[in-house]
Amino acid sequence: MSRMFKILGLAACLFLPAGVVQAKAADLTVFAAASTTNALMEIAKIYEAGGNGPVALSFASSSTLAKQIENGAPADVFVSANAEWMNYLEDKGLLEAGSRTALLGNRIVFIVPASSAVQSLTISSELDLAALLGKDGLLAVGDPAHVPVGTYAKAALEYLKLWAQVENRLAPAKDVRAGLALVERAEAPLGIVYASDAVISDKVRVVGAFPLDSHPDIAYPAAAVKSSDSKAALELIKFLSSPPAKEIWAKYGLEVK
Repeated sequence: MSRMFKILGLAACLFLPAGVVQAKAADLTVFAAASTTNALMEIAKIYEAGGNGPVALSFASSSTLAKQIENGAPADVFVSANAEWMNYLEDKGLLEAGSRTALLGNRIVFIVPASSAVQSLTISSELDLAALLGKDGLLAVGDPAHVPVGTYAKAALEYLKLWAQVENRLAPAKDVRAGLALVERAEAPLGIVYASDAVISDKVRVVGAFPLDSHPDIAYPAAAVKSSDSKAALELIKFLSSPPAKEIWAKYGLEVK
């Protein structure tokens, strides 16, 4: 049988549907932040082509994935878009001891629909976000209550004293790709996503990058889940930092640690 490369779509719930569990026909299953989707798909193909077993990939918000792992979802490797949700699982004893590694970094940026008249923004405390949103427009961003990109965005906007302009004008998305889609469809005139998400779309334009000192460091840790085949999981995590993988991460705008 030829190797299979599956992307398992996960609903935003705490338990995996039985059909999805049965669909797992892979040696390893990776739960990864939605912002890693395109890069990790390519990396998994290279990993499989190198004689390794098939890899199944499940993408969603890091918070959703962490909760699913906590509730027994069959994950072998977890790649989170922030340290908080990795800490959450580590504190519960659900990660393989010593397997955690700093994998990637990222930036958060303002995006607009490709057809927008806005060309560039100077991101400072003087920015008039209300004017950019217009009378009825909303700011598309991952839900700050639990989605990492939204958490970073809120921290940056608070630091820049801009949060009061938008806290009641958010279109809170279930993950960063859902926020990206709102701007792609021009359903929101302005959005905040990772730089790596903006790279994959020709339907949006980046009009400004947030200052690095305006928010906590954007770090993507990876670790093996305790119930996994730890040897195979550790081999895959090692491969995620290999030269071929680093080239792909960089292509998609992710900063390799």
